[in-house]
Amino acid sequence: MKRSGTFVFLFVLFFSIHCKAQKFEKLYQYVNPLIGTEKMGHTYPGATVPFGAVQLSPETDTISYELNGKYNGEVYKYCAGYRYEDKTIVGFSSTHFSGTGHSDLGDFLMMPTVGKLQFNPGTASNPEKGYRSRFSHQNEKAEAGYYKVKLEDHNILAELTATTRVGVQRYTFPKSDQAHIILDLMAGIYNYDGKNVWTYVRVENDHTITGYRQTNGWARTRTVYFAIQFSKPFKSYGQKNYDGKQIYGGFWRKFDQTKNFPEIAGKNLKMNFDFDTNENEAIEVKLALSPVSQNNALDNLEKETGNLSFDQVKAKAQEDWNKELNKIIIQGSETEKTNFYTAMYHTFINPTTYMDANGEYKGLDQNVHKANGFTNYTTFSLWDTYRALHPLFNIIQPKRNDDIVKSMMAHYQQFSLKMLPIWSHYANENWCMSGYHSVSVVSDAIIKGVYTGDPKEALKACVETANKRDYEGIGQYIDLGYIPAEKSGTSVSNTLEYAYDDWAIAQLAKHLGETEIYNQFIKRSENWKNNFDKSIGFMRPRLANGSFKKDFDILSTHGQGFIEGNSWNYSFFVPQNPDELITLMGGKKKFASKLDELFTMHLSDEFFADTEDITREGIIGGYVHGNEPAHHVAYLYNWAGQPWKTQAQIRHILEMQYKATPDGLGGNDDTGQMSAWYILSSLGFYPVAPGSEDYAIGSPAIDHAILNLENGKTFEIEAIDQNPKNVYVKKILLNGTEIKNFTLKHADIAKGGKLTFYMSNKPKK
Repeated sequence: MKRSGTFVFLFVLFFSIHCKAQKFEKLYQYVNPLIGTEKMGHTYPGATVPFGAVQLSPETDTISYELNGKYNGEVYKYCAGYRYEDKTIVGFSSTHFSGTGHSDLGDFLMMPTVGKLQFNPGTASNPEKGYRSRFSHQNEKAEAGYYKVKLEDHNILAELTATTRVGVQRYTFPKSDQAHIILDLMAGIYNYDGKNVWTYVRVENDHTITGYRQTNGWARTRTVYFAIQFSKPFKSYGQKNYDGKQIYGGFWRKFDQTKNFPEIAGKNLKMNFDFDTNENEAIEVKLALSPVSQNNALDNLEKETGNLSFDQVKAKAQEDWNKELNKIIIQGSETEKTNFYTAMYHTFINPTTYMDANGEYKGLDQNVHKANGFTNYTTFSLWDTYRALHPLFNIIQPKRNDDIVKSMMAHYQQFSLKMLPIWSHYANENWCMSGYHSVSVVSDAIIKGVYTGDPKEALKACVETANKRDYEGIGQYIDLGYIPAEKSGTSVSNTLEYAYDDWAIAQLAKHLGETEIYNQFIKRSENWKNNFDKSIGFMRPRLANGSFKKDFDILSTHGQGFIEGNSWNYSFFVPQNPDELITLMGGKKKFASKLDELFTMHLSDEFFADTEDITREGIIGGYVHGNEPAHHVAYLYNWAGQPWKTQAQIRHILEMQYKATPDGLGGNDDTGQMSAWYILSSLGFYPVAPGSEDYAIGSPAIDHAILNLENGKTFEIEAIDQNPKNVYVKKILLNGTEIKNFTLKHADIAKGGKLTFYMSNKPKK
C-alpha cells in the first residue's frame, strides 16, 4: 500500500507540475505584434520565429525613397513596410527590419488576386486600379508567429507563418477561373529606380520556382536566393519585364518569354501564377531564403518544412516563441503581461540568423563560408543595441550572445578593412551611426564569462577597430583628444561615444591582464572632458585651434555637433565615469538639480524639427527617451545620492513611453533596444555601462518574476507592495542580505537566487 500511495502521490505531483507548465506554454498569447506599428515604432506585425531569417509581413504602401531627385521624407514612415493607419495592403514580403530609422529589404512581395490580371500595385486611393486591396483591422489578427487578414477587394483570406528560413503563406480563394498569385520582384522597402541590380527566375516544374535578387541599397552588395513551392500546380504563368529598351537584346528574343517560359532574367521583373479555384480553396505557398544559392534555398525548404502543412508550421512557430518567452515568467495584470511579452518578442526578433541549414553563408568577402560550431547572425544595429539588448542577452540568452560575438569576429576576419561591425546586415557593412560599439558588446560578453572564443583575438579586433584612423575622425580623436567641429557635424557625440568604447576596451584589457593596452585606452576614455565647457556646464563642439564653437545652442538637435540628440541629453553621456562628470558639473546637489531640469523643462518642437528620429511622443521634459543616447540618464540619480528620483523617473518613463497600443512606443524600437530597456527596467535594474559587471538598481514594475537561466538556475525577483503609487524602494534584499549601494552584480544573477524589493509610496531619503 505504501508503494501504491507513493506512486499515486508522485503521479499527482507530476500532473500538477505538468499542468503548471502547460499554463506557461501560452505566453505567446500575450504578444501583440501590432504594438509599435503606428507613428514612430517602425515595427511590423507579420510572422517570424525567434531570430529568424524570414520576417514575413504585409506591406501597406510602396513609396519611393527618391522624389524629384532628392530624399523623399514620406518614405521614413515605411521603414518596416507596414503602417497601422493605412487602409490598403500591397502584398506580403519575406524580409523586414524591426524598428529601425533607416531601411532596406522588403524582398519577394507576393499578392493573391482574382479577376483581370494586373501588374501595377495601384494606389491607396484607387486600389482597384492595381493588385492591392483594402483591409480592415476588424478582419486582421497578429500573434507571435502568425498573421492573418481579409483582402476585401479580392475576397481572399491571407495567412502567414514561418520557420527560421521559410515563410509560409496560405491564401483561401473564392471560386474563380481567374485566380492569380503575383510575385513582384521589383518591390522593396526604401526602393528607387536602379536599386535592383539583377533578378533571375527559373521555373523548375508546375509548382516550384527558384531564383535570386541582387540589390544596391543600404547594403550595397546584397544577393538573396529563394525557392518557392506552391501546394497546387499552377495552370499557367507569365512575366512582365520593366527594364525598358536595351541597346543589346541578345537572341533570347527568339522566344516569347512573357508566357510559360521557364528561365527569366532582368532588373525589373514581375510574375504571375494562375489557378482555377473552388469556393474556399486554400493554396499554400512556401518561400525559402538563402544567402548562398538556389540549391541551398531548396534544401532549407525541404529541411524546415518538408511535407508540413501551414497549421503544423504555425504550431511549431508558436512553440518556439513559447520556449523563448518562458525564459522570464512574470506576474502582473493583463496589460502588464501584454507590454512585457511583446517587449520580449521585439527583443528576440534581431539579430537575425544568417546562414543556411547546412551552416553555409556568404561573408563580407563575398565568398561562401561555413559556420562551424556556432550560428552566424546578421542585423547588427549596434549604436542602439549595445546599451541594453546585448546585456539582456548575457543574462537570458548567453549562448546566443556568444554566437553573436563569434559572428562579429567572423565579420572582422572577412572584412578587408579589418574592423568589427558598426551597423551591418546581409554580408555588408552599412556604416550607419557613430561609435564602434561592437567593442562594448565583445568586452561585456567576455567580462561576464559568456564568450567561449579566443579573448585575446577578440581584444586584438577591438584595438584594431578603435585605431582605424581614417574612419570618422578617429585619427583626430587620437591626436587631439577630440574631433574638431570643422571636420565633422557630429564631432561631440562621436568623441563621447569613442571615449566610452575606449573604456570598454580598457576593461577587457584589464580583465585579460594586458596592462599596456589598458593604460592606453583608459587614458583615451577620458577624452570626453575635452568637449566639456566648464563655463556653461555642457558638452560643446571644439574647433581645431582648441577654442569652443561660439555659435552654439544647447537645446537644438541640428548642426550642434551631435547625432540624433542635443547637448542637454549628450552632456550626461559619460556612463563609464559618472562620478567625475558629477564633480565637473559642480557636485552631487547641482548635478541632481540639472537632471531635475532635464526631466521638467519644455523642449519646443523647433529644436528637433530637422531630426526625423525624434518626435514629441518620445520626449519627457527635455529627456528624449524615444532615442537612445540618454537611456541611462534616469539611473544617474543613484550616483548623485538621490536614488528615489531614479525610482520615480523610471516608473514615469515606463508608464509614458510604453503602452499596449499601435502607437504605444515613444520612438523606434531600434531592433529591440527600446524593448530591452523596458524589460530590464521593469525587473528593477539596468546596465548603465556595459563592460562593467554592475547593474544600477531602479524600481521594479512587476510583482514577481522568475528568470529561467540557461545554466539551469533561476533568479527570482519579488516586489512586495509594488503598485503604480508605490514606486519607491524602501529596502532591497539579495538572498536575505540587504543591498545599500543600489548596485547588483552580474554574478549575483548568474548563480541564481532571490532579489526582494520592499516598495513604498514615500521616498526613502
